[in-house]
Amino acid sequence: MMASFTIEKRTKANGEFSYRCKVVVKQKNAIIHRESKTFRKKELARTYGRKRVQEIENDEIGIKKTIPLSALLDLYFEDVHLWEKTGRTKQYVIKMLRDCDIAKIQSNKLKTSDLIAHCKIRQLAGAKPSTVYHDICYLRAVMKKAQPVFDIEANYSVFEEAIPTLIDMGLISNSDRRTRRPTQLELEKLQVGLEIRENQKPNGHVRIPYLDILDFSILTCMRIGEVCKLRWDDLNLDHKTIVVRDRKDPRKKEGNHMIAPLLGESFNIDNMQPNDKDL
Repeated sequence: MMASFTIEKRTKANGEFSYRCKVVVKQKNAIIHRESKTFRKKELARTYGRKRVQEIENDEIGIKKTIPLSALLDLYFEDVHLWEKTGRTKQYVIKMLRDCDIAKIQSNKLKTSDLIAHCKIRQLAGAKPSTVYHDICYLRAVMKKAQPVFDIEANYSVFEEAIPTLIDMGLISNSDRRTRRPTQLELEKLQVGLEIRENQKPNGHVRIPYLDILDFSILTCMRIGEVCKLRWDDLNLDHKTIVVRDRKDPRKKEGNHMIAPLLGESFNIDNMQPNDKDL
């Protein structure tokens, strides 16, 4: 954190001069605090500026440390302990929010009206309420970490008021429940497209068995992230089972390991993969 001050000379209505001392505090090139005070003499303004900068840098007089939401999102992104535990969808949303107008707002000044404006903009761009709901949830998750992790003041409590309002306005909603399986024609189209993708192996890159992943996912009802994290050490050849690590659960994800049976053709698909790596 670095504090600095400037003196601004101003002409009053009666022709006399006044001197405004403007103090600015920056953290990682982002302004986190501003304040100013006006004096009738330049030397008084300069004395105040020097004293205030020293107080702030020595943390003798505390200030509320606030930063634009864009800077807060950057801090979250740059913290390896937070980012490595962040799912792929959440990472995408956080990066997207970084470039939205809402990211210009100071972390302690976010209002319900700002969230409403953001949701309306996203809706006009074609995003469904269930998609915009992710924006609000993941922004709330980042702001919840602001004070305990980064010592940044953030108006986290705004979401208690905002979320019911956004739901009532139809701007956000839960995802629609899936009620059907893909048709045979849809599966055939997927297979054709994935076969083309599978054969377009870039130089130096490992071939990805898209067709096997598709068939295996359908047979086991596993998510793509779960399929791609399966380990050879967790495959039980005798019982035809495999451990699915960190299976998604709304209450617990880390350590939520489950033994899944490999029924029908799924065991053969699993066992025919090249056994030259841990995964």
